[in-house]
Amino acid sequence: MKVLCCHPSGLMYTQIFLRLEPLGVELVAASARRAGHDVRILDLQAFQHADYFRTVDEWKPNVIVFGINYLANIPEVIDLAKETKRRLPDCCFFVGGHSASFTAQEILEHAAGAIDCVAKGEGEEITPLLINAADDRKRLHSLPGVVTRDGEGPPPKLIQSLDDLTPARDLLPKRHKYFIGVLDPAASIEFTRGCPWDCVFCSAWTFYGRSYRKASPEKVAEELQQIREPGVFIVDDVAFIQAEHGLAIAHEIEKRNIRKKYYLETRGDVLLRNKEVFEYWKRLGLEYMFLGLEALDEEGLTLHRKRIKLSTNFEALEFARSLGIRVAINIIADPDWDEKRFAVIREWAMSVPEIVSVSVNTPYPGTETFLTESGRLATRDYRLFDIQHAVLPTKLPLERFYQELVKTQQVLNMKHLGITALKNTALIAARLLLKGQTNFARMLWKFNSVYHPELQIADHRRPVSYEMRLPTPPANGERKPSDLFVLRPEPARQAPPPS
Repeated sequence: MKVLCCHPSGLMYTQIFLRLEPLGVELVAASARRAGHDVRILDLQAFQHADYFRTVDEWKPNVIVFGINYLANIPEVIDLAKETKRRLPDCCFFVGGHSASFTAQEILEHAAGAIDCVAKGEGEEITPLLINAADDRKRLHSLPGVVTRDGEGPPPKLIQSLDDLTPARDLLPKRHKYFIGVLDPAASIEFTRGCPWDCVFCSAWTFYGRSYRKASPEKVAEELQQIREPGVFIVDDVAFIQAEHGLAIAHEIEKRNIRKKYYLETRGDVLLRNKEVFEYWKRLGLEYMFLGLEALDEEGLTLHRKRIKLSTNFEALEFARSLGIRVAINIIADPDWDEKRFAVIREWAMSVPEIVSVSVNTPYPGTETFLTESGRLATRDYRLFDIQHAVLPTKLPLERFYQELVKTQQVLNMKHLGITALKNTALIAARLLLKGQTNFARMLWKFNSVYHPELQIADHRRPVSYEMRLPTPPANGERKPSDLFVLRPEPARQAPPPS
């Protein structure tokens, strides 16, 4: 069969700070190709809707797969599905991905038959089965993790070995379009899946059921050898939780003389606990690190259930500085913030050398905050759930909240982008331009055209075609955190009784 694997359009921050290769879509495409199908990839971060429909009209795929990792892309994919079905009525159209797993039923309801099914959980193993069932769609809902309007199959299963997965990078056009900061171009790779922590604002742990799996160091090094891009973003939710795994990968990289520049995400306590790992990786090319501080006070950290002390976060920043690693910090802005609180954040952000970004506290489906805060939602427009819009009532008038938010985000622009910082980045931009890479240079000038209070207010005024469904009360008593799990680890096997 002809299978088209797609990623939706980019969100606000992908227009400036990063554009990551669609690793999940590449992994699904690889599994479909291994099953013997004719597969193409189309990423709407790098292409337009016109390109998508041209492919649909000319190539006429039998199956179209969309990965929905971000809630804000749901309306786009539903509209694309409806128009696709109008043009290709017999095409099997299904979606999967992180956000789709938590909103499967409502996606199908909004699509009104244009989407044949939603695959919950990991897509690599279920995709070939879905393609095989495309000619007999009445049995789709019998497959693990698959939801249709006729019913839902058994629970989705965890993939047993990450070593069996290799993304189809060769199928992705315009690879030069993917970057993160000055790593331009940059590929993406995963060393592990899952997160053992349970922050209330995050759905990584609920998606993976607090499981944690690792690819073998040999497999990781082999994949890195095949990556042509000089920059590599490690997509793990928390890098190097287990020191021995991070060291083993580093040994393999050094043994094979692989030379890349790396960007990763981790936690302050992990950084301090495994100092030798990060020191080793700095020697191998680790240049950038993302630390989600989330809050600048103990009260905020407790509210987000980060399970880390404020002093630990600041100590971690000092250690990263001592290694010469550039650190990006995220602070979560609460809708209750007033002018004084924003001013405190701005003052602190200007006092530290790190890149400081501000996101808006957003209760996503799959998070505990969605269960506790969804009754207060000021909007249920999926498109606004992108951590750049306020979806809960704000203490300040909404327009004033956005003015303060953008003013605070301008700290990043003044320190690291735009004309003020151009003299510090001109050599980097020039070097990349000589290589034909324009992503970093373009982002230096685009902040004010993307982040603007009037534009964000206008987003709230758009007509809403699809509204998010609110969570239903639990059938029996109080809901447990495990009720949110998409994937569930297999219960530990008990040792047989002694004979």
